[in-house]
Amino acid sequence: MKLLENKTAIVTGASRGIGEAIALKFAEHGANVAFTYRSSDELAKAMEERLNSMGVKAKAYKSDAGDFAAAEALANDVLKEFGTIDICVNNAGISKDNLLLRVTPEQWDEVMNANLKSVYNLTKHVIRPMMKAKSGSIINMSSVVGVAGNAGQSSYAASKAGIIGFTKSIAQELGSRNIRCNAIAPGFIETDMTDYLKDGGAEQWFSQIPMQRFGKPEEVADVALFLASDMSGYVTGQVINTCGGMNT
Repeated sequence: MKLLENKTAIVTGASRGIGEAIALKFAEHGANVAFTYRSSDELAKAMEERLNSMGVKAKAYKSDAGDFAAAEALANDVLKEFGTIDICVNNAGISKDNLLLRVTPEQWDEVMNANLKSVYNLTKHVIRPMMKAKSGSIINMSSVVGVAGNAGQSSYAASKAGIIGFTKSIAQELGSRNIRCNAIAPGFIETDMTDYLKDGGAEQWFSQIPMQRFGKPEEVADVALFLASDMSGYVTGQVINTCGGMNT
């Protein structure tokens, strides 16, 4: 059974990692996928071809979601190309980890623009067609660090905590229009962003995780699929920790 047949999804930052897994999972379940990337044209082209080979319509857009005008152009282009925007996954993000004493204003702003302002930018531009259709699902990628904090990640934690507050507010604003807004808070997931954690031996990190392993991008994608589909039709304003039990 395909849970997203004939739906159109925007997934930001989907040329690799969690975003890539979400785009592939959505396509597997029948969704047409518009996805964004920032740097590698080669990776994006390969991803676009892979998605199209799955029998859905897919298109890559080189776009910076942290730029308000670029986010507006993206939403308009996707609406023109695909006809609808049914699902929006705000996944793009970066980290600039350092102790607060060493975090520069430029680094702080860069993280906030990429992680938090980007969510405002794209959400603001996709809700209009969703309101017209009286239907939609917005999924924002937070983090367990946004829930619990972490030393050396003040900017990242602040941006991801801000996403949670934003998600809960938008859920209250748009619930009457049948538009749902939820957040996912991944823990340690096997991606490029967490490769450095294994340098000293993954076992030291496993001690913090009841399930004794890092998660897989596909496991986060399964949660996104649930939130994007009608299976979660009465779920909004929630933060789903996908962390192997780190936050209980």
